[in-house]
Amino acid sequence: MKPSEEPAERLQKVLAAAGLGSRREIETWISEGRITINGRTAKLGDRIRGVDRISVDGRPVKALARGTETRHRIILYHKPEGELTTRKDPEGRPTVFEALPPLRGSRWVSVGRLDTNTSGLLIFTNDGALANKLMHPSSQIEREYAVRVLGKVTDEQLAMLKKGVRLEDGMAKFDDISEAGGEGANHWYHVILREGRNREVRRLWEAVGLTVSRLIRVRFGSLSLPRNLPRGAWRDATEEEISGLATAAGMTAAASASKSTSKSRSRGKLSLPKARRTPRKH
Repeated sequence: MKPSEEPAERLQKVLAAAGLGSRREIETWISEGRITINGRTAKLGDRIRGVDRISVDGRPVKALARGTETRHRIILYHKPEGELTTRKDPEGRPTVFEALPPLRGSRWVSVGRLDTNTSGLLIFTNDGALANKLMHPSSQIEREYAVRVLGKVTDEQLAMLKKGVRLEDGMAKFDDISEAGGEGANHWYHVILREGRNREVRRLWEAVGLTVSRLIRVRFGSLSLPRNLPRGAWRDATEEEISGLATAAGMTAAASASKSTSKSRSRGKLSLPKARRTPRKH
């Protein structure tokens, strides 16, 4: 097929598939005039072919220019409290992206966010298309959190949280609430919901007059926070975990990640990828 006959695709779709960011993030860059196509400023709705030269902030997107396929990866990160889910912070506070391994020719995209005071499981990939599908409200993927609540919780309050309460951005509810221990003023619950609005878990409890003193994301879809993954550490997803995410997103595992994880067995047991820490730059 001649280059001129090659089907053109939307700019944000191609860059997301190359792992430069989510489609929504790239659409923002286009609106801000940060992307050029063959030297001209790109605009929303532009389509490109493999022969086109794309630059972001004046830097060529090399993986596209070479016509090579980006190797997709998925990693699990145990976010500690105190880190921001953002690439850079003007105040110099630590961010989750500083704790991730470096990539060549692509960048990490966070599948959802956790606020500064929330810890637990965060998933990262350089496959922007996968991240976009996993975050889209239509996916209806379960998020499970361990919540420590201050004060006595009544049956009436629990019923309200499961039936639905009105927040400033609309109705919201938990799909499931289960007790998880604790005594006195510090009681633990596990809650499940299928969307990721800003601070939604905390705001739901606040709406019925209660305060969350600790919040941990313990599961996203079929992926649970690994017990052997320390705070501030990451590891590659296993093939089973990749397959589970791909199924939830309505994609094939081969399309979502080509990173082959360990299939080796030691003493008859599956060898899990090693937990790692990335030295931070000061």
